[in-house]
Amino acid sequence: MRRPQDILADEKSMATIVMLTNAFEGLASMRIAQVRNQVLQSQRFFAAIWQIYHQIRVDGLFRFGRPATEDAIDKQLYIAVTAEGGFSGDIDHRLITKLLETYNPKKNDLLVIGHHGALQLMQSGVSYGKYFKLPQSDTDINIAPLVAEVRKYRSAVVYYQTYKSLMVQEVVRIELSDAIEAQGSQVSGTKLSADEIISEKNYIFEPSTFAVAAHMEKAMLEITLSQVVLDSKLAQYASRFRAMRVAYDRSSDERKALHTAYNRAKRSQSDERLKEIINGLKKAGAVA
Repeated sequence: MRRPQDILADEKSMATIVMLTNAFEGLASMRIAQVRNQVLQSQRFFAAIWQIYHQIRVDGLFRFGRPATEDAIDKQLYIAVTAEGGFSGDIDHRLITKLLETYNPKKNDLLVIGHHGALQLMQSGVSYGKYFKLPQSDTDINIAPLVAEVRKYRSAVVYYQTYKSLMVQEVVRIELSDAIEAQGSQVSGTKLSADEIISEKNYIFEPSTFAVAAHMEKAMLEITLSQVVLDSKLAQYASRFRAMRVAYDRSSDERKALHTAYNRAKRSQSDERLKEIINGLKKAGAVA
């Protein structure tokens, strides 16, 4: 039988874990609200650019802002967006597993965002070409280095976590140019008045219409990748929230069990002492 003092010490330690998991759960919930607001703002900015771009685009090809004369690497770039640390549940493991189902080093180059994903790839014996840290800030994300890498390739595929609800986060695979086109098609249906229509008939584009369209493609690529990173962070916060909720429930249950065990140990200790006293009195009476 464990001593009551030892059980009480474990109960106090468990109470600390209960307090910490509750605090982390609250922080994750607050971050979720902040990031969702950022995603909505970036979607509105994308819509404003697309309204102009789809009116002046030279052809139906999305080149990530590359000049028509610039050659692109004839491989498909794979991008894995994962957490920076391992405190994100099992979603990074599911993401890397899904990515490796189709990854072929002869056809694909691999770029990973987030230290946890890099570790998972190394554990799987898979090497990657580039690694970027997941931005710590949820605002003013510097996506320029990632954009520079994407623009080198003819096409790029992104694997990332997406937020469905606090309890549900899914791994998503998107072809980047298709995702930009799909997001733009949701905006293109808006009817414009004669004054809002932009074309070479009523505007002069310098240095050329193609150059302006390419600049807008680069801007939309930056916005889309920023949205991917933010959506991934949103899913990570939700996964963290869920993990903290599970940890909070378990630690609370364990604390209650320890408290019950402490009371039982104390009662058992009291009963043992009472028995010793009674036995001592009996022996004293027998001697007398």
